Amino acid sequence: MATVRRFERYVAIGDSTTEGLDDPDGVGGFRGWANRLAERLAAAQGSVLYANLGVRGRGAREIRDEQLAVAAAMRPDLATVVAGMNDLLRWDFDARRIAADVGEMQRVLVEGGAVVMTFTLPDVSRRMPIRGALPKRTAALNHELREISARSGAMLLDLAAFEVSADPRMWSPDRLHLNAEGHARTAHALAYHLAVPGVDDSWRDPLPPTSRSVASRLADDVHWGRHYVVPWLWRRMRGRSAGDHLTAKRPELRPLLAPNRT
Repeated sequence: MATVRRFERYVAIGDSTTEGLDDPDGVGGFRGWANRLAERLAAAQGSVLYANLGVRGRGAREIRDEQLAVAAAMRPDLATVVAGMNDLLRWDFDARRIAADVGEMQRVLVEGGAVVMTFTLPDVSRRMPIRGALPKRTAALNHELREISARSGAMLLDLAAFEVSADPRMWSPDRLHLNAEGHARTAHALAYHLAVPGVDDSWRDPLPPTSRSVASRLADDVHWGRHYVVPWLWRRMRGRSAGDHLTAKRPELRPLLAPNRT
């Protein structure tokens, strides 16, 4: 009989994806796939110590410099390292440099005794009226993430390879962050790859077919541009980030018990 590994200390590092935007927790914060994964672990094991150091707006280098040492000091036996989405949108994008920072985080945590998981990034431009360089950038970064994960010994969930990850119904109105369904599926996929007891592969099943009128899609595009693109551009012009002055939502390892939800 195969032995199921128990994880005592789970630490998540990253950006807004790890923080949990846009998956409201019902009490003014965000739940997100990292919380959901910790809940699945707690449900399977009875409990888990869990810390989430993710902060929105951070690039891979910032995550490495601000979060890695803190995470390593917690001596996790499970860690998730997810970075690169903010880097995709920056003028100085360099896929190899970003992947090298991710690889350094993976290496340090693996050498510290952790099982480390990373996932590739779905192409967000598939939900945008103007795609620009994003498809090529995303493909280049995902290629490098696959290569660096193979070298570091980290486990890689190739999320971008599954068509369901591109379904607009998995994403919030800003088209950059997962919604509750997207976070739930991502946590399910990670738990499946970790062989958490009782977890199947239904996370990859497509959502039911649907259709929308051209007028409806156009109205959504206008709303997206006005309420998300313009404010983002304004912050960039002023050299600001949505994560300025924010700190981690769960900066220390604390016990987590699974709620009665999935």
